[in-house]
Amino acid sequence: MLVLGVASCSRSEPEPSTSRPATAATAASAKDPQAAKAAIAGGAIVLDVRTPDEYAEDHLPNAINVPIEELARRMAEVDALVAGDKARPVAVYCRSGSRARQAKLALEAAGYARVVNGGGLDDLR
Repeated sequence: MLVLGVASCSRSEPEPSTSRPATAATAASAKDPQAAKAAIAGGAIVLDVRTPDEYAEDHLPNAINVPIEELARRMAEVDALVAGDKARPVAVYCRSGSRARQAKLALEAAGYARVVNGGGLDDLR
């Protein structure tokens, strides 16, 4: 799973096929850098779900590093970041948006109502 998560956001990631119809879940978790930028400007919590090494190389100001592999066991930390308010906006990003998509789905499954997949770090610059 760790290898799959790390490999899923590589720069050589193939573009998803447009011939398959998008499901509601896929469309709802698709990256939306503009919405993420607006959420961040409005005070959203920013989660960088890349590896600690990627985070150390570069990250957005005020981003908290919670690698996707650690998200499930660090959910209490995320809850503390939003001060228990699961309606507070949360923006997630990785390198290309794939791990951020996984994080968005996991956060929503945990009850977070306003999570946006910002895509990759470069998308949010």
